[in-house]
Amino acid sequence: MSTATRTGDDAPPAPSALGRVLDRAARWTRAVVIANLVGQLAIIVTGGFVRLTGSGLGCETWPECHPGSFTPVRHAATGYHQAIEFGNRMVTFLLVVVAAATAVLVWRQRSRAASLRRLGLVPLLGVLVQAVLGGITVLTDLAPLMVAVHLLVSMALVWLSTLLLVRLDEGDGPPHRVVDPGTWTLSRVLGVVLVPVLALGTITTGSGPHGGDDVHDDRLPFDPESVARLHAATVWLFVLVLAWLLWRTRRFPTPQRVRRALLAVLGLVLVQGVVGYVQYFTGLPIGLVAIHMLLAACLTATTTWALLTMRERKPVAATVPDGAPAQA
Repeated sequence: MSTATRTGDDAPPAPSALGRVLDRAARWTRAVVIANLVGQLAIIVTGGFVRLTGSGLGCETWPECHPGSFTPVRHAATGYHQAIEFGNRMVTFLLVVVAAATAVLVWRQRSRAASLRRLGLVPLLGVLVQAVLGGITVLTDLAPLMVAVHLLVSMALVWLSTLLLVRLDEGDGPPHRVVDPGTWTLSRVLGVVLVPVLALGTITTGSGPHGGDDVHDDRLPFDPESVARLHAATVWLFVLVLAWLLWRTRRFPTPQRVRRALLAVLGLVLVQGVVGYVQYFTGLPIGLVAIHMLLAACLTATTTWALLTMRERKPVAATVPDGAPAQA
């Protein structure tokens, strides 16, 4: 007796029109994840530009730009400031769109590990949190503590977006380190030292002259020169740990990609240091401060990438079919 032909009830449901569009869009997943990382870097620069030009209250309320209007209005008191602040809000809106596309495309990769798919949701959740924090910052007349938190959350999103990009290019097998135990431990120290580097850099900016608005000049209650010196000390500690790591990569067997990544971090932190000292001795011109903020964000991404080169994940032994539970 021949096998019965599968009936319509047994056949899998045909994908919807939206499903077919998303299936075709899957080939762009990596490009979208890269765009998300670029967007996370860009929003730090545009947000910094808002602060450095004194445009933080160009839009005087949130979520509207002005009471009764979501877009800029003619207002002699705000001048070009509202255009700058509104432009930053539009960049945030574009980043929400890119982060949402990232979440959908990564989540639909059912053959990948559940941990990767969940990580794909983080940029969208983070940007939404940032939008709320930005609104609170405006409603509190640019309270310096809120401005600092706003920036540090952006740095955290750069870190997580870099992690997402690296994980997307890896397999889903268990991670295995490719460096000796001492180098591995020291690399974790480097990552930990980066945290006070960024935090003290943010505090230094929050204690300095760029309050973000021409009217409200509240600053963090720290002596700018003392905080700047403490920030510089943590940067030098970062450089020393990095130099030690590079020495270990010569002393112990290490993949070439790890050395190249660490050298990229070294080059970036040296450029960042030069910019930092120049801006300090020239009175913190806004152009150099903006470059310093961009380099800090790039240093976060590059350090994250360098640390992740010290371990590898191979593909799992068997591919999980679509619709089946993915490995965590």
